[in-house]
Amino acid sequence: MKYHNVSANTRRIGVLGGTFDPVHYGHLVIAEEVYATLQLTEIVFVPTGQPPHKTNIEITSAAHRLEMLELAIASNPHFTISRVDLDRPGPSYTVDTLQLLRKQWGKNTAIYFIIGGDSLEDLLSWHDPSGILEQLTYLVAVRRPGYNESEASYDWLETRLSGIKQRLLVVDAPQFDISATDLRQRVSEGRPIKYQTPESVESYIVQYGLYRTKIDAIE
Repeated sequence: MKYHNVSANTRRIGVLGGTFDPVHYGHLVIAEEVYATLQLTEIVFVPTGQPPHKTNIEITSAAHRLEMLELAIASNPHFTISRVDLDRPGPSYTVDTLQLLRKQWGKNTAIYFIIGGDSLEDLLSWHDPSGILEQLTYLVAVRRPGYNESEASYDWLETRLSGIKQRLLVVDAPQFDISATDLRQRVSEGRPIKYQTPESVESYIVQYGLYRTKIDAIE
C-alpha cells in the first residue's frame, strides 16, 4: 500500500476503539507502533459504551474501564481518550462514532481508524461499512509479523466495499498473545496478570476486586 499523503498542517489522529475490559499491553503496543510508523499527531482511544454485538453480555462498568484506560496511558503524552461512545445512549456503532468525531474535530483532521488485519473481512458485516469509509481518511490494518496478504485479497475486498483499497494502510506491529478475555479469566482463577497489563491497571483491578467472578468471553 502506498504511503499516506496528508498536508503538513492537518492533524493526523489515530482512532483505536474497543471495550478495553481491561486494557492491556497488546492494545498499547499497537497504538504506539501505528503512531510512530505513520507519524501521527496523536492516538485517541475510544472505549465503547454498549457494543452492538454484545448486548446480551455483561461488561464492566464504563467508569472502571475508563479509569483503567486513563491509568494505562498516563505516561504517554500522545495518547488521549474520547468519551464520545460513553456519553451517548444506545449501541456504539462505529459509523456513528466516526461521524461524531468528524463533527467534533472538523475538516482539518485526518482520521486514521485502526483495526486488526484479521478483521478486514469482518468489516463487511459491520453496520454501514460504506458509511464508515466515508468518515475516515485512512483505514489502518495492523498486520501480524510474517503475515502478508496477497493483492488479490485486497482486490476481493474492493469488489465488496468500493473505495477500501485507496484508503487502506497496512502497518506491521509486534503482537502479544494477550486477550482481555484471558486476563479476566486469569483473575477469576487467581492466576497472575503481571507483565500483561500496566502495573497501575493491575493494582486497580485488585483494589476494586474486578473480574473475580468469571464472566462471558468478550474483548
